[in-house]
Amino acid sequence: MSGKVRLEDRVTAWATPIVEELGLELVDVEWVKEGGNWYLRIFIDKESGIEMEDCQEVSRRIDEILDREDPVAHGYSLEVSSPGIDRPLKSDRDYERFQGETVRITTFAPVNGAKEHLGELAGKNETSILIMQNDEEMAIPLTQVSSVRLYPGF
Repeated sequence: MSGKVRLEDRVTAWATPIVEELGLELVDVEWVKEGGNWYLRIFIDKESGIEMEDCQEVSRRIDEILDREDPVAHGYSLEVSSPGIDRPLKSDRDYERFQGETVRITTFAPVNGAKEHLGELAGKNETSILIMQNDEEMAIPLTQVSSVRLYPGF
């Protein structure tokens, strides 16, 4: 792979077959700098919930690849975890799986006067994410969506 390929994309390509072989789902890969330290975070999930052993096995297997490929020239920490109860929705499969659940959508610019929208996920199409608010369907343009997360709503 060329040096121009984002680290997240390279790690996603390495991690996908590992998590699939283990019967897991790769939710997201993040490469972030926090407080002067770099973190490579891999988020995994499965319908019955993630166990510590799942995280340890994915970490062990991806660490072998990272050691071999050596994609980062400086120190960093590898973290493998569950995405949490407010997990992000990334794939079309996520939008199908969590249809009917309450989501929080944040946008880059105001949509209908707000940058944050709570509603029941009604679906996703080529141009929008659809949610139900007060018995009315609202379409939020994909081009404006910053993030979509499940909303546990305690």
